Amino acid sequence: MERIPIPIAMLPQKSSSFSQATVREEKLGRNLSLGAIKLTEHIERVKKDAEDAAAAASDKDKDKDVAAGSAEGDAADAAGDGETPAPPPHEEPSLAELSAEVDDFLASRDGDAPLSISEVTLDRFASAVEVEIAQSEDDEDKWAPGEDGEQPPLLAAIRRIATLASALTASGGNNGAEGAVRYTIGVHRVTGVLHRAMTFVEDEFHELLEDPLVAKISHATDPGSASAKAMRRPPSFGHAAGAEQDRCVIPSSEGSGGGGGAEASQPFPAETVERLRAMVDAMVAAGYETECTEVFLVARRNALDTALLSLGYEKASIDDVVKMAWEGLETEIGTWIKAFRHIVNVGLSAEHDLCARVFAGSNTHLGRDIFADLARCAMLKMLNFTEAVAMTKRAAEKLFKVLDMYEAIRDGAPIVDAYLSSYETPEKGGDSRSSSGAEALADLKSELVSVRARLGESAAAIFCDLESSIRADAGKQPVPGGAVHPLTRYLMNYLKYVCEYKNTLEQVFREHHRPDSDDAPGHDSESSNPFAAQLMEVMELLHDNLEAKSRLYKDLALSSIFLMNNGRYMLQKIRGSPEINAVVGEAWARKRSTDLRQYHKNYQRETWGRVLNVLRDDGGITVKGHVQKPVLKERFKQFNAAMDEIQRTQGAWVVSDEQLQSELRVSIAAVIVPAYRSFLGRFAQHFTAGRQTEKYIKLSGEDLEGIIEELFEGNAVSMTRRRN
Repeated sequence: MERIPIPIAMLPQKSSSFSQATVREEKLGRNLSLGAIKLTEHIERVKKDAEDAAAAASDKDKDKDVAAGSAEGDAADAAGDGETPAPPPHEEPSLAELSAEVDDFLASRDGDAPLSISEVTLDRFASAVEVEIAQSEDDEDKWAPGEDGEQPPLLAAIRRIATLASALTASGGNNGAEGAVRYTIGVHRVTGVLHRAMTFVEDEFHELLEDPLVAKISHATDPGSASAKAMRRPPSFGHAAGAEQDRCVIPSSEGSGGGGGAEASQPFPAETVERLRAMVDAMVAAGYETECTEVFLVARRNALDTALLSLGYEKASIDDVVKMAWEGLETEIGTWIKAFRHIVNVGLSAEHDLCARVFAGSNTHLGRDIFADLARCAMLKMLNFTEAVAMTKRAAEKLFKVLDMYEAIRDGAPIVDAYLSSYETPEKGGDSRSSSGAEALADLKSELVSVRARLGESAAAIFCDLESSIRADAGKQPVPGGAVHPLTRYLMNYLKYVCEYKNTLEQVFREHHRPDSDDAPGHDSESSNPFAAQLMEVMELLHDNLEAKSRLYKDLALSSIFLMNNGRYMLQKIRGSPEINAVVGEAWARKRSTDLRQYHKNYQRETWGRVLNVLRDDGGITVKGHVQKPVLKERFKQFNAAMDEIQRTQGAWVVSDEQLQSELRVSIAAVIVPAYRSFLGRFAQHFTAGRQTEKYIKLSGEDLEGIIEELFEGNAVSMTRRRN
């Protein structure tokens, strides 16, 4: 059948999917999922076909004119000089008229006497649909429903040509062979226009779905960068056969960028949702379901990726994470936690709502599957980061960030479970075809459980490694002045912060810690608290380590000061933290208090017991009522030497805790000062006033009190004689 000439006036002349325009070609240069259309070639081909047909018609008209002229001459001879009336001008039928004819054809197919439709009508109708699309290109209301709620003319034309294409390929047999043969030219023409119409709809669909923030970042990014590539749409035509097995086919974003805070996507207005839903209905009805769902998935995945970029989250490879310095990795983990919580608490909820609104009615199952794929793809990309963190070398300082990540995943799991339960128990009358969506969310749930377990195991292992660190700290150099050991300070502050994660660590040890042997703490009792048992094991190891370090001091008194300092520091940290105090318990604190009192007694015995022996009259000073002056002089010499040595040495000793320092001084003064005053009162008069008194009695009671007040300051100075 000859192709009917198409007047040039009916050809699309606007910047449309079928016309040459710079802006439009830039849009279509984004790897449209329906494939880039060579618009200029198509227009030239249509124009050429029309011109060829017009030329052929003109030649025929000339032949007819010649024949008609001969006939008219004969008729004129017979009939006289009468004039022949001119033929009426040719008018192309409108889209409405062609649509009515197509509707009649479609409606008759269900009857006993189906109508036929001419190739001319099919060609004219296809051309009219092309013109309708071209004329609607710049119309912002082209997808808006009419005043009576009827579908817009553009959508009606597209749906009608989709129905027509289906009817032509299906008429006359189940396989459509007879219809395809009968309407060979028409089928080719109609399906070609349908394909280009779907390209147009898909492009419009993507533009409506695209988050403004996505466009802003995409335009601001170098087109050759990974970020820009991640924002492009992959082709959906020409997919491999196995592509639909896993619909998570969007390239991962590896670009850099980010902002100070997330610019949350605004909910789509109701009118936009209505237009999106209309496009979905048209594409699904035309058999373009796969292209529709992939465009939606890509656009919304880009929106989520952009939200992450605005939060500062930048995907890094496992190798990069493993090699990253801790200072940088710590910052990255903080950003990841913020981004992960945003996706779980804000992003997924918004995307779930959008899917439900756009894919409504008979397309509900598509929306559910899309959301499941979207959630899985977005979450798995973020979970890859946690995998890398769990693979890094264990270190004590990493515990808290690992626990933060563990808590974020733990808190997000119930949200995924809630979505999954909606797939497992669909609402009454709901669609049960979302098995792939349920599988996607089940995979995501499984991955969350797996990642959470790995983080939990890592956290438990890091904490248990404290035992090895304590045992390895076997330095042979004592801390100067008997001060608090750096290991004690570090470990007690560390445990204080650890106990702020008490509930989480208890959960981690219950669910993820596997003791190495049956003798491990907390292994033998189901009702025990394995975390508390492990913490107590660490405390006992620290205590034993300090006991061993105290033996490095040759002076037993200084050894006691060292144990007092460290024991007091430990007890203060425990009493000052309700969390650690709750784990350790009052019994342990009382035991350590008892130890402190014993250390105090040991110190006083070693230092001041000898001084008291000098001041004690054990029968050597007074014999039969007479004072033995040589013995008395020796006693005063011994006392003065002892106090000089104490001031010189113990003045350099350190007791940093003011309360302990005060307690020590008060207890010393309470024993020594009264004994010395009594000794002076009994024997001072036996010395001759003047040089003899100054030689042997160098300290008064007040001087002795002053010396005691200068102890434990950490100042290595010689004794200053104090006399009134």
